[in-house]
Amino acid sequence: MLLKRSFVIALGLFMAMFIVACGGYATTGGGAYGGSNNPPATTVPSTGGSNSSAVIQTATVTVKGQSETVLTNAQGLTLYYFTADSATQSAVSGNLAQIWPPQLFTGSGEPTSSTTLAGKLSVQTDVNGNQVEYNGHPLYTFSGDSAPGQTNGEGITGMWFVATPNLAVQGGGSTSGGYGY
Repeated sequence: MLLKRSFVIALGLFMAMFIVACGGYATTGGGAYGGSNNPPATTVPSTGGSNSSAVIQTATVTVKGQSETVLTNAQGLTLYYFTADSATQSAVSGNLAQIWPPQLFTGSGEPTSSTTLAGKLSVQTDVNGNQVEYNGHPLYTFSGDSAPGQTNGEGITGMWFVATPNLAVQGGGSTSGGYGY
């Protein structure tokens, strides 16, 4: 009896994770993860040069109770990477791209950062358009983050993680700590 109950619970959790990963819910504003249990994170602007056209910035935020430097977009929203992506193809499109909007590049040349980054920014043209990549990882925001400093998408389905300046090169080895480095 206990085994059957555990199986039903596990199956229900798996189905819920699958629905979220495949875009089975609609979001307005904060989304299903907008009401985070995380305390409001403090965003500390980077001390690098002031490049107003910079696509990528860095900020210090709280990720699972630890202070981490993460990549953000120009509006200060945390950027994420998806472990199912490859160096040549985004695995995110359709409904999933509404939950995890791709970080698109609309400028010319290569994307820039307001600070010096250890890795390489580039653009990949795929189903989403001209998507910004860091070390070969396509970057996304999360619809459940409604303000700078939030990291509500960290660890969702065990495949979405905040992108940090130390994110390993796609295909060049594993990352450690689950925080993109």
